Amino acid sequence: MSNYLLGFPLPFEPFLFGIKVNIHLVLEYLAFFVGFRYYVILRKKNRDNISSNNRLSIIIGAIFGALFLSRLVAFLENPVLHYSQGWVSILNNKTIMGGLFGGLLGVEWVKKIIGEKQSSGDLFTLPIIGGIFIGRIGCFLAGVNEFTYGAETTSPLGMDLGDGILRHPIVLYELVFLGLLFLFVKKLQSRKVRLEEGMYFKIFMITYFSFRCCIEFLKPNTFLVLGLSSIQYLCLICLLYYQKTLRKGIAHACQKLHLL
Repeated sequence: MSNYLLGFPLPFEPFLFGIKVNIHLVLEYLAFFVGFRYYVILRKKNRDNISSNNRLSIIIGAIFGALFLSRLVAFLENPVLHYSQGWVSILNNKTIMGGLFGGLLGVEWVKKIIGEKQSSGDLFTLPIIGGIFIGRIGCFLAGVNEFTYGAETTSPLGMDLGDGILRHPIVLYELVFLGLLFLFVKKLQSRKVRLEEGMYFKIFMITYFSFRCCIEFLKPNTFLVLGLSSIQYLCLICLLYYQKTLRKGIAHACQKLHLL
């Protein structure tokens, strides 16, 4: 499948007033802006049981947790390579997976400090999915300039992402997944399905980390420990973190099947 079917080659590097535009960076900032504005709109429409001060503290905790772990996990994807490139490379490299789990840990840490007992994740769920979706469009347009491309393939789905090799367009796979996940969560919320507080966010984290753990096998990772990448280990840690929710979900599904 040629990238020229899109009407332009990859990586997509447009010029504006004679200056090359980093479209990935532009869409990354747009993702943050749209995600936050969407969150503000949802908070106004929905009753938030968490006070404004506590909510602000939670957001700050999420930001610092995400900043730290996003860099650490990105470094661990290939520590030898990143270390050889120096501290600038280490600070510039980041991964959304580390950001999500780091943000989660930052939130839980802050909530313990301020004594907040209520779940805080549901309001963030759709804005986060939407933000990741926009950011991933930037990753796709960056082609092989970002390490979000897939391994070489002979599949009809293979695309030339800028290096003349047909690769799995795993970012496109992820965009389809995120779109379906957004619609699924939105449908549950519109039907006012009664779930425990925080369950929408848990559904997002469990499904997204499970998906990413599987799709990592389609990436040309070179630094592996026992056949798994650092991202996959993080995904497994996240699923272990949510083991109680997973056990409840599996037990509920088995009960439904038994009734059938």
